[in-house]
Amino acid sequence: MAAAALALSLPTAAQAAEQPAVVPQVLPMGVAVSALPLAVEDRTGYQRTSFKHWNAGEIPADGCNTRAEVLLSEAVEYPEIGPGCALTGGVWWSYYDDTTVTNASGLDIDHMVPLAEAWDSK
Repeated sequence: MAAAALALSLPTAAQAAEQPAVVPQVLPMGVAVSALPLAVEDRTGYQRTSFKHWNAGEIPADGCNTRAEVLLSEAVEYPEIGPGCALTGGVWWSYYDDTTVTNASGLDIDHMVPLAEAWDSK
């Protein structure tokens, strides 16, 4: 079974001054997930417009936004980079369903967890 490192509690600055540092524990994945706190979701204050969709990437002048940079870094077979960082060709392997993907538009990089859900679950 896979293991995950999980700090079960993170003290506030005041608590940290009073207590020794928390040492992360390596736990089986199921145990680590079970240790996560549960709370009611709350969408108060969420506005989709507060989040930029894609930034200009690491080198704005090359025309590649963050999505394209992730596609380039994750390619099993590197795609051709056209004007404006248009990607053609290339091959990617999907960790989630153990398949090979040859069309970059078939890969979800940006919303594995929708923004609203991430906000609600903070």
